[in-house]
Amino acid sequence: MSLAVIQMVSQDDVPANLAAARRLLQEAAERGARLAVLPENFAAMGRRDQAALGRAEADGSGPILPWLKRTARDLRLWIVAGTFPLPPDGRPEARAHACSLLVDEDGERAARYDKLHLFDVDVADSRGRYRESDDYAFGEQVVVAETPVGRLGLSVCYDLRFPELYTRLREAGAELISAPAAFTAVTGAAHWQVLTRARAIETQCYVLAAGQGGSHPGGRETFGHSAIIDPWGRVLAERSSGEAVLLAERDAAEQAAVRQRMPVARHRRFIAPVQPGPAPTEQL
Repeated sequence: MSLAVIQMVSQDDVPANLAAARRLLQEAAERGARLAVLPENFAAMGRRDQAALGRAEADGSGPILPWLKRTARDLRLWIVAGTFPLPPDGRPEARAHACSLLVDEDGERAARYDKLHLFDVDVADSRGRYRESDDYAFGEQVVVAETPVGRLGLSVCYDLRFPELYTRLREAGAELISAPAAFTAVTGAAHWQVLTRARAIETQCYVLAAGQGGSHPGGRETFGHSAIIDPWGRVLAERSSGEAVLLAERDAAEQAAVRQRMPVARHRRFIAPVQPGPAPTEQL
C-alpha cells in the first residue's frame, strides 16, 4: 500500500503549476503509489485573485477541478489536492475556503476538507504579515474518509499547531493523516519537523506532510522538508527543497501493533478544549 508525498515550488502561473503537478503525480503512480498528496497552494502561489479563482472553479470555468478529475482517472491514483480556493458547495457567490479535496481513482470526489485554522500571523521574514482570513472563510468540519490505503484524516498546514484537531481525527478512526503545507522558511525551520513528528506520535498515524519548498512570487520562501512519518514518529522519506516525489509503504500490521503495545487512545483522560465559535462537526 504505497503512499506518496509531492513537494513543489509553485509559482503564480496556474497552467505551469498543473503541468508540473501532473508530471510529479505520474512519477508517483509509475513507482506504485495508490494515494498521493499535493502541497498547499499547489495550483497557484503568490496570486491576489483568490476569490476570482474560486468563483471560476465553482461555476465550472476554472482549470483546476477538470484537471484533477482527469489526472486521477488517467493515472488510476487517489489524490489529495493540497489546497485551492473553492466556495461552499452550491454557493458559488460565497467566500472561498482553502479547500483540500480528495478524489478517487475514477476522478470522483471522495471527501472535502475546508481548512479550519487560518494563518493570521506576523512572521520575522521579508513579508512580515500573513492574513489568510483576508482571502478565505474558516472551515467547520473534521473530515475522515475511506481510501484503499486506510482511513484518511485531512488537515492543512497551520492546523498542525492545534493538537485537538488530530485527537478528533484519531477518535474518528484515522489511520493516516494528510498535511499539505506551505510553511514559511522561518516558522518551518523552528517548528515543522517537531510538529509533524509529534502529530504522528500522539495519534499513532502515518502523517503525509507535503510541502512547498523554495522561492515564490512576492519574495515568499517556503521551508520544504516534505516527509512521510510513521506511527512511531520515524521519518520514512524526506526532501529538504525543490521538487520531489517521496514514497513509503504503510505497514498496517506494525501500526496495529504500535497501538496495541501503547494504547494511548484508551488512556486519554482529558477532552480536547472547545474553541471559541461554533464547534467543528465531523464528516465521516
